[in-house]
Amino acid sequence: MSTDAWGIDDGWTDTSGAWRRASSDTIAAIRAVMADPTAGRPVWVVRPGEARVLDAPGHLRLEDGTDLGRVRRLPPDLPLGLHDLVDEAGDRLATVLVGPGRCHLPADLRGWGVAVQVPTTRSRGSWGIGDLADVRAVAGWLHDAGGRVLALSPLHAPTPVLPIATSPYFPSSRRWRSPLLIRVDEVPGARQPATALATRARDRLASSLVDRDACWTDQRLALHGIWSALPDHERDRLERWRADQGEALEGWTRYCALAEVHGPDWRSWPRPLRHPSASAVEQAAAALAPRRSFHAWLQLVVDDQLEAVRKVGVRVVQDLAIGVDPGGADAWLWQDLLATGFSIGAPPDDFAPNGQRWGLPPWVPVKLRDAGYRPLADLLRASLVAGGGLRIDHAMGLSRLFWIPDGGTPADGAYVRFDGHHLLELVAMESARAGAVVVGEDLGTVERGFREALAAAAILSTRLVWFEHDPPESWPRQAFAMVTTHDLPTVAGVCTGVDSPAPMRANLEHLVGPVAGRPTRSVAVEVHRRLGRSPAMLALATMEDLLGVVERPNQPGTLTDERPNWSVALPVLVDDLAADPESAEILAALAEGRAVPDPAPS
Repeated sequence: MSTDAWGIDDGWTDTSGAWRRASSDTIAAIRAVMADPTAGRPVWVVRPGEARVLDAPGHLRLEDGTDLGRVRRLPPDLPLGLHDLVDEAGDRLATVLVGPGRCHLPADLRGWGVAVQVPTTRSRGSWGIGDLADVRAVAGWLHDAGGRVLALSPLHAPTPVLPIATSPYFPSSRRWRSPLLIRVDEVPGARQPATALATRARDRLASSLVDRDACWTDQRLALHGIWSALPDHERDRLERWRADQGEALEGWTRYCALAEVHGPDWRSWPRPLRHPSASAVEQAAAALAPRRSFHAWLQLVVDDQLEAVRKVGVRVVQDLAIGVDPGGADAWLWQDLLATGFSIGAPPDDFAPNGQRWGLPPWVPVKLRDAGYRPLADLLRASLVAGGGLRIDHAMGLSRLFWIPDGGTPADGAYVRFDGHHLLELVAMESARAGAVVVGEDLGTVERGFREALAAAAILSTRLVWFEHDPPESWPRQAFAMVTTHDLPTVAGVCTGVDSPAPMRANLEHLVGPVAGRPTRSVAVEVHRRLGRSPAMLALATMEDLLGVVERPNQPGTLTDERPNWSVALPVLVDDLAADPESAEILAALAEGRAVPDPAPS
């Protein structure tokens, strides 16, 4: 394999070990949207305590704005962060990335817990969709059972305009969070007892499907009512918080307010509004100041309710999607750094023989580097909350992404590389600052040496029963172990034969023996007991497996009219989890396995 100056590979090795050559037309098209690979400002990676003599002097400006003046060498006591070397005019000469080299990872970490799809995890208090009050209740139930890890589906924000996107992996913004997560009744100023809106919203609990459009219609009306009567001290608090968030929040509120007027896809807005720096945007945003303030307040409310989840005492692992909706807020704000005309995806492999196209535009590596990686650092910092964790979806994107040209198929794609050393260092930097562990979803077409790079950066590798031929007891210690994920069959799906790929059934029977004719619960109990015995630092069960759900949350490659992806509610309400004997038995088996002494030293 060879890689050109733009970071484009001439081919790849697929999951069967065969060499696949990239299309020359695709390579030419990618080069056409790239910047000059030699242009832009360099990024220097520096370890704490390391001094470096500069080729030429410059002014060193720290991430927090502190100016250290003109320097000829980098001082050894620089704090972790992204700092700038600038010239006399204040223009950046280089970015100085001070990182620790490894993510935060306690040496004695060995826990177990549950993975939750938030929208489909509902309670009697839900407004038809799972929210952060439900997440807090699940966290309390898990804590009482002895679990200490709660992994959540992405909390990213969809565009808050109908229709609401169903997939949490197709967000408008990865930096901000979904206002559908808000439990309206717990917002200060909410009217009690329940309003007519709440009653109508809770009537939707009778349906087994989550209707996001209907839910947000009622939530938005109720929240706007609270907002309209917000007392002065709460408005003052909002303005202080808003000032702390800076331009990142202002960009989000501009987009939301404009989307309410012009629709959810900025590419179809009036031309003068299509770039965030245009003077017309500033004028339009000024006229929409009350709407912008409302959307800023929604983010503060989400932040408050998420903080209540964190206080329960379990490690909350949030999920970071690999990309964003091309018509959404992040794509509008960072359009100059994204490659139009391409989508990221995955080449054909054992899991998806036709490959996958995700509809998400990729960063242009040279342009992202030239921006000092600040957009990526900002969203990492927002997701890596203190004492928690982050699961990076398709972690291979830290090294390379598969670009598919618009109008082409995954077979027409090609891999484009980032400077993986820079991105891993960036993740380690933010992880160390937050004291949060990082999990890499390293499944599918994984290039040689990548898992070793994750291990060196103290990022947990993902290991699944469905994909591993070796028993859990032989898995690596620096791992995040599960039976399945949201995109794969449930235990019940495999046991019943409803969703039962032969290799996955074979892996299951290798661990627990033949499953034909056996109760699903007994199989789920035994496989989670074996999972618990893994040396992996973290071992989790999905809510779907705890509750015997046959249908997986998402079937990749299917459309909304084919199946209700991300929308099938769990059959047991959060209020009733503590009284559910099947989930208790499975959790007890997982905990029992975890209690076995770690069989494999790191």
